[in-house]
Amino acid sequence: MKTLVWLRQDLRLSDNPALVFACKQGAVIPLFILDDGAEGEWQMGGAQRWWLHQSLAALDSDLRERGSALVLRRGESADVLTTIIAEHGIDSVVWNRRYEPDIVERDTRIKESLKSRGVYVQSFNATLLNEPWEVQNLSGKPFQVFTPYWRHCLKRPDPSEPISAPKSIEKPTQWPRTESLAALDLMPRIAWYRRMEQSWQPGEAGAAKNRKAFVQGHVWGYTETRNLPAIRGTSRLSPHLHFGEVSPRQVWHAVKTRGARVGLLTNEWRTNQFLTELYWREFAYHLLYHFRHTPTQPLRTEFAQFPWATNSRHLKAWQGGSTGVPLVDAGMRELWATGWMHNRVRMIAGSFLVKNLLIAWQDGARWFWDTLLDADLASNTLGWQWCAGCGADAAPYFRIFNPVSQGEKFDPDGAYVREWVPELAKLQTKFIHAPWDAPPSVLRAASVQLGKNYPEPIVDLKATRTRALDAYRKMRGTS
Repeated sequence: MKTLVWLRQDLRLSDNPALVFACKQGAVIPLFILDDGAEGEWQMGGAQRWWLHQSLAALDSDLRERGSALVLRRGESADVLTTIIAEHGIDSVVWNRRYEPDIVERDTRIKESLKSRGVYVQSFNATLLNEPWEVQNLSGKPFQVFTPYWRHCLKRPDPSEPISAPKSIEKPTQWPRTESLAALDLMPRIAWYRRMEQSWQPGEAGAAKNRKAFVQGHVWGYTETRNLPAIRGTSRLSPHLHFGEVSPRQVWHAVKTRGARVGLLTNEWRTNQFLTELYWREFAYHLLYHFRHTPTQPLRTEFAQFPWATNSRHLKAWQGGSTGVPLVDAGMRELWATGWMHNRVRMIAGSFLVKNLLIAWQDGARWFWDTLLDADLASNTLGWQWCAGCGADAAPYFRIFNPVSQGEKFDPDGAYVREWVPELAKLQTKFIHAPWDAPPSVLRAASVQLGKNYPEPIVDLKATRTRALDAYRKMRGTS
């Protein structure tokens, strides 16, 4: 029996239920199809394409160590699958599920088509701790607030143990034709990704390394360390989770095992802040699955009437990290250089865009989609609607992050700003988050020339806060 394993965002051998199932049936053909058309308006940005290239290379190497290899194709998924099935007498096709609305529809059509031709088809959950349709509130409807969702999930059975990677994989007698990895044209023409190469190790081995380091290090202090952008206090697992180089079950059980080893009570490790964030990711998928319009439209319908501003100059300054607000600029430059931004700074930069600049959250979401390595439709949508106050469990619109006070609290020495905004590196800590307040003599001593080698703020933080609140009142009809 020959089984085709259609790999997508599950680029790993361990805890891969579709692959393990296929190995039990006989010969296995692991297949990855680059099908940009299926992603619609959410095609991968350049950063993600760079990561995917590295991840596919790592996966192929891992498969070869077990006597197999990765078949690469480019084109429409249904056509590629149909061709390989016909040419190689495939008995069954298996894959791990994705949950983006357009992909769900596409996969459903493919499954029905293959079954009508007598091909055995089965899909599996390799991405989530809970299927979106398995979690409902007392009224039998989807949750729209995180805390009750999380508490409901805690009452469910614990996730099952991760599945071990197959030790060997049976080869078919004849391999399908494969494209070269270079032919997929994933790598950028210009080598702007050098900083990413220094910062990341795509692939299952890199994911395992990050997971081990975090669980043995900062996981128990995560409540505090997650807010400090100048230190490596977060897991940095988000790109690995997006591409499926590690599963949430593996992460969950790693925390459980570590908790038991250090003598924590069950309730202590199960309610750890990091695991709560893992369920926040689950919540994002829950919302995307049940409210498919939310990547482009607000969940709270009244926000469709919000008076967003259109200002290409302000948007470009925000994208380029040249707003004149140091913490915002530091975050946007970290994003451009490394394909990642610290989560606390993501919230601050997001709040600045939608509230101080009054630019629509969709513009921010699209920029993050193009530049983030961990750009994930579910998480990106939830995060931006949270910032804008227009989604599920959203921060109230009147909660506006002040990037100066946030910097003073979470980057008190200015180390993060000094790293990413080197123009301000010599500035006294007292003024590092608000250089416009520094006396001229202090600026001269630090070689800072506002408006020349570092921009003046493009907006006044206090005035734009008032403007945002006025816009909110206007939307609600209370002005």
